Amino acid sequence: MMDCIGGVIWDWNGTLLDDIQLCVVTMNEMLERRNLPLLSEHDYRAVFSFPVKDYYQKIGFDFEIEPFEIPSREFITRYNEQMNGCNLHLDALRVLNYFQSIGTRQFILSAMKQDALEDCLKTQQISHFFEHVSGLDNHYAASKMENGHRLISNLNLNSAEMVLIGDTVHDFEVATELGCKCVLIANGHQSCEILQSTGVLVLDRLGKLLD
Repeated sequence: MMDCIGGVIWDWNGTLLDDIQLCVVTMNEMLERRNLPLLSEHDYRAVFSFPVKDYYQKIGFDFEIEPFEIPSREFITRYNEQMNGCNLHLDALRVLNYFQSIGTRQFILSAMKQDALEDCLKTQQISHFFEHVSGLDNHYAASKMENGHRLISNLNLNSAEMVLIGDTVHDFEVATELGCKCVLIANGHQSCEILQSTGVLVLDRLGKLLD
């Protein structure tokens, strides 16, 4: 699949950026303040899902006590304060360099806010790999799927020749909506078992893309 593609659309959080520990630590701080059970990384990967409001409810948040917007803002604020301490996943640079070396176009499609995403890419010193970076901007797009359609349309891409690489079932759903192929990496935000339910190729690490 990877030798005959027109381009790669990368998810960011959990796929290229290894932010799982930060997400678990941040969420556990919030759970502890509310006297709710804490999560292990295994637990987190088993329950994390989209929409994230459902995930919050699964782990004990009661939106009759406080509206979803309160813990949601709390998480994002804390995450943004710490995200520059995260590293790229093992083999991320090797894979990005490989695709660049063979002339494969690379893009990012992320649910992170645009300005935070661009800052994070600059911190990791990998902005130069990507022809276009698409994060969420409430002024222009309401969802990752909408941004994906905009990416395909504005850059005149042939979606059937694109591969979306992500780490969640939602990435598979986005790829399906856009008409792209999909590969999922099982060292991100959802477990291998959950990802395998999609029926697409699931790899346990990024380096396997080059095998």
